[in-house]
Amino acid sequence: MREESKTEDQKLDIHQVIVWLEDDDILSTTDLEKCRQYAQAGINSHKHPLKILAECELADKSMLGKLITQEDLTQWLAKKLAMFYYYFDPLRIDVAKVTTLFSKAYASNYNILPIKISDDEIVVATAEPWVQSWKQDLAKMHSGQIHCVFANPDEIKRYLNEFYNFSSSLKGAGSQSGQNDNNAVQNFEQLLELSKNADLDANNQHIVNLVNWLLQFAFDQRASDIHIEPRRQQGNVRFRIDGILHQVYQLPKPILNAVLSRLKIIGRMNIAEKRLPQDGRIKTQSISGKEIELRLSTMPTAFGEKLVMRIFDPEVLLRNYEQLGFNKQELKIWNQMTSQSHGIILVTGPTGSGKTTTLYSTLKRLATPEINLCTVEDPIEQIEPSFNQMQVHAGIGLDFASGIRTLMRQDPDIIMVGEIRDMETAEMAVQASLTGHLVFSTLHTNNAPAAVTRLLNIGVPAYLIQQTLLGIMAQRLIRVLCHCKTAITVDEAQWQALVAPFKVATPKKIYQAVGCKECRNTGFAGRIGIYEIFENSPSLQRIIVEGCDIATLQKQAIKEGMRPLRLSGAEKVAAGITTIEEVMRVAPERIDL
Repeated sequence: MREESKTEDQKLDIHQVIVWLEDDDILSTTDLEKCRQYAQAGINSHKHPLKILAECELADKSMLGKLITQEDLTQWLAKKLAMFYYYFDPLRIDVAKVTTLFSKAYASNYNILPIKISDDEIVVATAEPWVQSWKQDLAKMHSGQIHCVFANPDEIKRYLNEFYNFSSSLKGAGSQSGQNDNNAVQNFEQLLELSKNADLDANNQHIVNLVNWLLQFAFDQRASDIHIEPRRQQGNVRFRIDGILHQVYQLPKPILNAVLSRLKIIGRMNIAEKRLPQDGRIKTQSISGKEIELRLSTMPTAFGEKLVMRIFDPEVLLRNYEQLGFNKQELKIWNQMTSQSHGIILVTGPTGSGKTTTLYSTLKRLATPEINLCTVEDPIEQIEPSFNQMQVHAGIGLDFASGIRTLMRQDPDIIMVGEIRDMETAEMAVQASLTGHLVFSTLHTNNAPAAVTRLLNIGVPAYLIQQTLLGIMAQRLIRVLCHCKTAITVDEAQWQALVAPFKVATPKKIYQAVGCKECRNTGFAGRIGIYEIFENSPSLQRIIVEGCDIATLQKQAIKEGMRPLRLSGAEKVAAGITTIEEVMRVAPERIDL
């Protein structure tokens, strides 16, 4: 299909593209006529033919009238031209390297964008397969093979602007840093010198642009955390997406320090203090106008300050329990526990397992006008207008225990304690529940029954746990399969390894990850919770004694209906939500009965 005989540059002809659509019998007669009318009206338009056709709102005959998007047209035309279709994953592109090949004006003129450069190969994305005179210029500069891939013209335009603007800001900041690589080397012995010399003005327009690009890029990529990490020669920028860290970019040391300073300024942190950890907060908006909150935390390391920004999406609080991952039985038990007037409810799991989201979503529903709901947190994770939130300040003596003591005098109905860390906090939480308050808190344990032994180890008397504990929920977050998933036959041995020692029927089919543009070729898009709920029943209360065994508690709880994390995950596998491998990665602990 590809016409290699063309020697002169020639742009795609919309009339030719319409003929190919007709040949492939994709459109109805009515839609074909509409295309011809649009093509006639758009003769003098500078728009790409695929963009013009996408605006026609065409229906695909073979897909029961589904509207054809510009992306659909791009994939179809790539196949028609016998070219490799390329979808942009910015995380896999070395922006600094690819933007050195052409100037922005040159790349824009030919509607091309380099995406990969190595010693023996250059890959260039194009939306004009028969405009190839740029190849001759490139061949003079590089001896490697030149490969063309076909991409969405709008995507090329978007990333061309983003990449070159970012590169321009980086070069502009670098030219003003006044430092070479040797001066950028900093080791542990030089750590105290960091506060004496500013590499760049944090308010420099280039640095402002870099920070804005970094934040917007993180929002676009659905990142939950941004890590900015200093190293000896340079700094790394990494995003956590669906629980997995991805390398994004490497910044020269002077520029990294200026970026850190800029973020500390807008996070209202002490820019001069680089030897002590600090916390800050930023409230901003994405390009779409959605309000987003970021929590900042710095830490001194051997090569300078490390900064982690946790991204909080307020829309998470608006999700219902089904969207969080609760099944009907789990939701019934959770609603029963949270509707009690007094007692303690604990949510457990490692950092990043979704405890805060679960608690905030629950409290958001409980915080009615008739309820006084107060929290004491370190730090306040998200500002929520329907709560009364208190920030812990250990430096002035305001810790969790004194915070709870204060809340008790505020006529609360429900109290949320950020975390039970010590005996004093645990005692105050118990006292609050004994005096008629519903108390929520978190612990860091591997499973729900282990939270009981953790309370005993902290020093809470067994009889108080028996009287006050309503229940414990352990949770994890597993990645959700993208819509591009494909069905496979179940491996019986693998399934039994997942659910053992329980007898669970093997599903007829399960799904595996494939990968597409929308999930950045990972096969997964988003995360959902799996849960293990421990209800403190009378029979379990009799087992909760000093020195009680976790295994005994676990066996009795399972006997009374508690479903371990793996079984909750297996249910999601059978429903086609995730994979066996993902559940076993997140919940590796095998249950022994």
